[in-house]
Amino acid sequence: MNIYLFWRQPSQMVDSKRMRTSNFQWLLSTFVLLYLMVQVNSYKNGTLNSLKCTTKNLVGWDCSWKGAFEEANGTSEVCIEDRPRSCYQLKKTNFKIPALLPGDHEITVRSSYGLESSISNFTLNEKNVSLIPDTPEILSFSADFPTSTLFLEWNDKGSNFPYHMTIIWEIKILRTERRELVKLETYNMTVNGQDTVHRWSWASDLPLECATHYVSIRCYFDSLYFSGHKEWSNWSQMKEIPYWSPLPYLKAYPQDKVVLAGSDITFCCVSQTKVQVAQIGSTFCPLIPLDGENVAIKVRNISVSENSGTNVIFTTEDDVCGTVIFAGFPPDIPQKLNCETHDLKEIICTWNPGRPTGLVGPRNTNYILFESFSSKYVTFKRAEPFTNESYQLFFHVLPNQEIYNFTLKAQNPLGKSESTKLVNITERVSPHTPTSLKVEDINSTAVTLSWHLLGNFVQINLLCQIEINKANSKQELNATIKGVDNADYLIDVHKLNPYTKYTFRIRCSSETFWKWSKWSNEKQHITQEAIPSKGPDIWRERSSDGRNLVIYWKPLPINEAHGKILSYNVSCSSHEETQFLSEVLDPQHKAELPLGKTDCIISVVAKNSAGPSPPSKIATIEIPNDDLQVEQVVGIGKKILLSWHRDPNMTCDYVIKWCNSSRSEHCLMDWKKVPSNSTETIIESDQFHSGVRYQFFLYGCRNQGYQLLRSVIGYIEELAPVVAPNFTVADTSADSILVKWEDIPVEELRGFLRGYLFYFQKGEKDTLKMRGLEPVGSSDVKIKNITDISQKTLRIADLQGKTSYHLVLQAYTDGGLGPRKSMFVVTKENSVGLIIAILIPVAVAVIVGVVTSILCYRKREWIKETFYPDIPNPENCKALQFQKSVCEGSNALKTLEMNPCTPNNVEVLETRAVPKIEDTEIISPVAEHPEEGSNTEPENHVVVSYCPPIIEEEIPNPVVDEAGGTNQVIYMDVQSMYQPQAKPEEEQDIDSVVGAGYKPQMRLPINSALEETAAEDDIDKTAGYRPQANVNTWNLVSPDSPRSTDSNSEVVSFGSPCSINSRQFLIPPKDEDSPKSNGGGWSFTNFFQNKPND
Repeated sequence: MNIYLFWRQPSQMVDSKRMRTSNFQWLLSTFVLLYLMVQVNSYKNGTLNSLKCTTKNLVGWDCSWKGAFEEANGTSEVCIEDRPRSCYQLKKTNFKIPALLPGDHEITVRSSYGLESSISNFTLNEKNVSLIPDTPEILSFSADFPTSTLFLEWNDKGSNFPYHMTIIWEIKILRTERRELVKLETYNMTVNGQDTVHRWSWASDLPLECATHYVSIRCYFDSLYFSGHKEWSNWSQMKEIPYWSPLPYLKAYPQDKVVLAGSDITFCCVSQTKVQVAQIGSTFCPLIPLDGENVAIKVRNISVSENSGTNVIFTTEDDVCGTVIFAGFPPDIPQKLNCETHDLKEIICTWNPGRPTGLVGPRNTNYILFESFSSKYVTFKRAEPFTNESYQLFFHVLPNQEIYNFTLKAQNPLGKSESTKLVNITERVSPHTPTSLKVEDINSTAVTLSWHLLGNFVQINLLCQIEINKANSKQELNATIKGVDNADYLIDVHKLNPYTKYTFRIRCSSETFWKWSKWSNEKQHITQEAIPSKGPDIWRERSSDGRNLVIYWKPLPINEAHGKILSYNVSCSSHEETQFLSEVLDPQHKAELPLGKTDCIISVVAKNSAGPSPPSKIATIEIPNDDLQVEQVVGIGKKILLSWHRDPNMTCDYVIKWCNSSRSEHCLMDWKKVPSNSTETIIESDQFHSGVRYQFFLYGCRNQGYQLLRSVIGYIEELAPVVAPNFTVADTSADSILVKWEDIPVEELRGFLRGYLFYFQKGEKDTLKMRGLEPVGSSDVKIKNITDISQKTLRIADLQGKTSYHLVLQAYTDGGLGPRKSMFVVTKENSVGLIIAILIPVAVAVIVGVVTSILCYRKREWIKETFYPDIPNPENCKALQFQKSVCEGSNALKTLEMNPCTPNNVEVLETRAVPKIEDTEIISPVAEHPEEGSNTEPENHVVVSYCPPIIEEEIPNPVVDEAGGTNQVIYMDVQSMYQPQAKPEEEQDIDSVVGAGYKPQMRLPINSALEETAAEDDIDKTAGYRPQANVNTWNLVSPDSPRSTDSNSEVVSFGSPCSINSRQFLIPPKDEDSPKSNGGGWSFTNFFQNKPND
């Protein structure tokens, strides 16, 4: 039925926003109205509202629909257009039809109800059909409480399906009254058109005794030929396994269970009262509530139990219960399974059990060895704790059977394992250890061995190995022997050495060889003696005095002596006769013979109990060699290589003799013979040592005589010297040192001397004692490498005089540097340099003095004016001038009296014998020695006492010298530059005529001629100042000048005159009347005074 609806859109008289909201509401209202009109028309006309089709087995479809008047008693006719006879009269709204082919099918449903009828047409396709299986039915649901396993059985009703298809079953297990899901498992199977009962089991982690368990299943058909919708069936009706009713006492589960170590396990307790705590071992676990008061605990990753198991305990308020758990491992696959036999009577199979299971007692692993061909087996069970050791089982050999197929089975409560082995027992023979080994002689080179071997080896051949040991060698012989039953075996051993100690032992196996038996005990045996195979190796040397010939020979080695050597026969033969000399008993290996006038051939024969050896011969003649030089050689790796040029004249052989050249005794250590066609040989010996000098001599044999061809000295290995050269200083000078040293002894040199190293540097012994010589790279150290080993002196030049030098000397070889020896030497002083060092300062001082004198002389006027200006003449001063009348007519001059004064400084310059000076007078030194022939009489004079107020000390009495006189003390300070002396008597008369005025304390002595002239002048000048002495008598020389001390001089000099109160020098005025120096002597004043005629 078609329905047409027409409508107009609303007017567009509203704005745009209102228009959009109004349109949406209008569309929604239109859609609802259209749906309601379709439903009303459908019911009104009685048409099909909905048609659904399902199938259970893909054979038929079950379709149903909803009509407008289902409640009315109407009828319907359903027709399938494309199938003949496909109309069905129905009084219900559902019908069943056979499954249609894939594709669209037209369905017409005519419904009539009262006076009205309706026809509905629609298209039906397989894709619109749902495949919903029937609800499955559980046949049985049971439990095995000891193992906590649930068993389920159901029928798949496969006969209802037309073809094979896969059915997926889903099984769910629920627990406790709360029906908690604990397991949901999918189970796949294929139906084959027949009903099949399926069985499924599941082991619960929780013991079944503690909680109710439920099960339910459903299925799903996964058909590749059906294109419609597939759905799960409904869940089946639940089946349950109820838990055990609470017992009057506590009970824990599981009981004594064996579990895999590392797994998770749940323990539970059935109780009527509340369980408070639970623990496994010493570990407490949280409680899991179950039905009623039942509880459980879960233990994860349980460890391997002890031998007695692990305890699990549940505790209530007034009771306790528990169980024991055993955790371990299933048995490993037996490893290294091996089956063999020692005697072909019993087969031994051994294996390694692998990892320990941790289970003991009745839970231990059981082993069964099963032989499949004979169906026989043997069992093995260990009661003691399991260890990782090798196990073995014995299986008897069966008659007439060689091949065995063994299977070793291992089993314990946690699992099983097995290993197989297929063997041919005749090829797996490892015999027992041979016993009773014996050795018997056949001759000196052969013996017979015998031994006993347990076992029945009649069926096989034995392969036996004989080990023959002697000194420094080992030999193994293999022999095949026919096997027997528990008997002795014999074998002969040949090609042995006479008189040799052998050690024998033996082991056996089968000829096909599997394993050797263990070695038998060793058996030692010495073979019989035989005559020596060759004569001893001989050499001869002249004695040290040259009168005798010493014959040496080496002991024969055991393999050549063939027995114990008893003695040696020595004889000498010439062209004329053969002379038996002596028989030397072993172990002496030399004989000394006097040298005759003729040469002979020496013969030495060794004898043992079996007989004498072939003779060894050597000639006494020695061919001289004048052209012989000593060579040097160094060994390589404890060996010395000697080579020479081939000499066709040498027809016998070459002999190399060597010895320690540092020894003082006769040089013979060992010798070696080489064939005449050789050109080199290697010398090695256990007696060689590093750092020891050896001497080698090469002899060539020609016409039965030996000639020395080469002389070589050498070392096996060179080492550094052990001592330093002993050196001394032979001579020293100011610039050189001569050093000499001695040779180092050969035994201390330890190598070929290659040179000396000489070090020297400046240094004192104390400063270098601790640090030794400076490093070689230091610029202060001088090194001289002396490569001429014949040089024994060295002069060191270009040194500094009177300087200490540190000298060091050391020798060196190719083996290294030897120790150092040092000394300190001081060079002599350089006399020329010393003289020059003295003369140069003296010359410089002289030159400076001369230059200074010249400069001072040329500049004397300037110096005088600058440092010594003129002093006014006191004679011109009239401040102290007296009237002439005061002193006129007086016969004597009155002078001041000088009291004893103590000078500030006293310097004794010269001692003279003078009269003692009284305390109240001063005596002029001139008065003590009046001129001879003078007739002047002394006059009396008046002494006026005077003393400077600053001096209060008394003048000590002069010391009388040994001659009885007194020492004259001369005062050199300014206030007493001149020494007051006794006044001569003749002066007193002269002074008495001096007029009035100042008078000096004394008058100097003058000669008569001058005195008269001075007297006249003084009369005229009495009214003025008078100096201490007459100016005319001043002598400008130093008091210590020769002239001042000359006893023969009439004029006594006191230096520069000074006033009685003056402390300054009074320089005389520069005029023609001034007194002139006579130029005698040297004085400081003369140095600054101009000379006349300049």
